[in-house]
Amino acid sequence: MLDFVIVGGAQAGLSIAYYLNELDKSYVVVDKEKEVGASWLNRWDSLKLFTPSEFNNLPGMDFPAKKGYYPTKEDVAEYFKNYVAKFNIDVRLNTLVEQVSKEEDFFILKHQEGEIKSKNVVIATGPFHIPYTPSFSKKISEDIFQIHSNYYKNPGQLKKGPAMVVGAGDSGFQILDEISQTNRTTYFSGATDVRVLPQEILGKTLWWWFTKIGFLNFSRKTWLGKKLSQSKQPIIGTDVKGILKRDNVIPVGKTKNAKGEIIITENRKIEELKNIVWATGYRPNFSWIEGLELTKDGYPKHNRGISNIEGLYFIGLPWLHTRGSATLGGIKKDAQYLANYIEAEEKTLA
Repeated sequence: MLDFVIVGGAQAGLSIAYYLNELDKSYVVVDKEKEVGASWLNRWDSLKLFTPSEFNNLPGMDFPAKKGYYPTKEDVAEYFKNYVAKFNIDVRLNTLVEQVSKEEDFFILKHQEGEIKSKNVVIATGPFHIPYTPSFSKKISEDIFQIHSNYYKNPGQLKKGPAMVVGAGDSGFQILDEISQTNRTTYFSGATDVRVLPQEILGKTLWWWFTKIGFLNFSRKTWLGKKLSQSKQPIIGTDVKGILKRDNVIPVGKTKNAKGEIIITENRKIEELKNIVWATGYRPNFSWIEGLELTKDGYPKHNRGISNIEGLYFIGLPWLHTRGSATLGGIKKDAQYLANYIEAEEKTLA
């Protein structure tokens, strides 16, 4: 029987695998995708990280790019592939885990082709589970092309004619920027009074400053950490004001309802739309893990990745411990903490 099964083969899963290698544990990383790095490759074509390369290092291997370079999704996927090869990480692809249950002192993970038994499980599936769109999207005419940002690749997917981007997060504004450059009328639905931070301040990257002042290290249990985790996240490195000032970009406020070909927003009714891109985030889904206690938001209850079920751990969740917990460069601190906890628990039981 394996010591560990790690569910999820992106940055979180690979980071904990590195430390399990150091502890000489038997394990396998299982991932639903067909190739290492697919969770990044599946995102939109023009995506670039807003963290420069020197802040994207997984444990034991620096990101292979010059300082100040902002990697593409292809760069990240290639980094993951090389990481797996360098540390001989056992990754089993095309394996979607559908159920996790505990039987006395071991776990059973059921997937489409059978099951895996393990003494411990680490869930590293991240926060992006179920793409969310409002319920009234089902009332919109089939003549209007709708796509969630999870499946959006580039403007070539869209029909000719006006488009609307819904969502005021990083992905929403980046996709708005791209689509509006095709010179079509582009409506924007969402808040326009968002906080925007530049990628560089006084010749230093934003993440250099974040590191210098300790912004990424505030625990979610501290007063400041709680305040930061509950506040709206700023938009990083996108010229929001410049985009919204374009002649073909029309802010319309929140989208409130729809019927057929009519989209009802706070500021107007839109009747000529041909496309809608929903950059409206995700909802968590951990219903496939039996006995897991969840918060009111649907995320696992845990203490720095340690769940209510003995032997079941989490890594890669937003604010698992700090603001950096869900970033490429920050994940290693949580992975090392879990590895140290696992080692200490083993010594206690010995």
